[in-house]
Amino acid sequence: MGEMISSFDGTKLFLNKEVPDGARAAAVLVHGLCEHQGRYDFVAEMLHKAKIGTYRFDHRGHGRSEGERTHYDDFNQLLDDTNVVVDMALEENPGSPVFLIGHSMGGFTVSLYGAKYPGKKLRGIITSGALTKDTAGLITGVPKGLDPHMMLPNELGAGVCSVPEVVEWYGNDPHNSKTFTAGLCYSICSGLTWFEEKVKEFQFPVLMLHGEKDGLVGVQDTYDFFSCAPSADKQMKIYGGLFHEIFNEYCRDEVIKDVVLWMEMRIS
Repeated sequence: MGEMISSFDGTKLFLNKEVPDGARAAAVLVHGLCEHQGRYDFVAEMLHKAKIGTYRFDHRGHGRSEGERTHYDDFNQLLDDTNVVVDMALEENPGSPVFLIGHSMGGFTVSLYGAKYPGKKLRGIITSGALTKDTAGLITGVPKGLDPHMMLPNELGAGVCSVPEVVEWYGNDPHNSKTFTAGLCYSICSGLTWFEEKVKEFQFPVLMLHGEKDGLVGVQDTYDFFSCAPSADKQMKIYGGLFHEIFNEYCRDEVIKDVVLWMEMRIS
């Protein structure tokens, strides 16, 4: 299942498009660092049951997409790749609401996307453990001056989730990357600096979600984003006791149902 599509610069991205019969909305799902779209099968399944179609893609350099492994030359590549899929979802679902959902680095992507593309006809944006300031130093702590193509070890493993089976699954998944480049980190740092001012242009309806015990992306990132975003329609929910991957935590059904309910309230 899936197809290869051309991004804005010709890079081939792996896309998994699933739109159930009678779909009343669509959602573009944007995954995080070193992972891939296939880790969101359960989220997609829950959305399909609610008659919401899904468009999932592997970031360039991730999963089955083309590009130098886990590398970016510029943070705009993340945003502009996402824009290609958003435009597809909008074109293929005329008259239906389209939402954007991003986790971790994907949360970084959809947050900055909302500031760069304020005119997009999106019904709303949802963030999960979004890296919007890096208060925990996950990316900004990487030393400056390294070769941008230098590979750094992926040590996220134990911090992704409180559920041992999820941590094991993460480590054994052949489509997850064991390393990422210094250039990826530098690109994200550049994006975070850009967003410090551009956050003032984020006007979309937004639901910000975060695990209270997230040791990878500090929950303070979401508190700060919530306080700075000028959106008239914004909500935030912090889940006590949960780690980084709230869509894979022991109460994932509750988390995803919160997402579906928020979307349903904005579909009609």
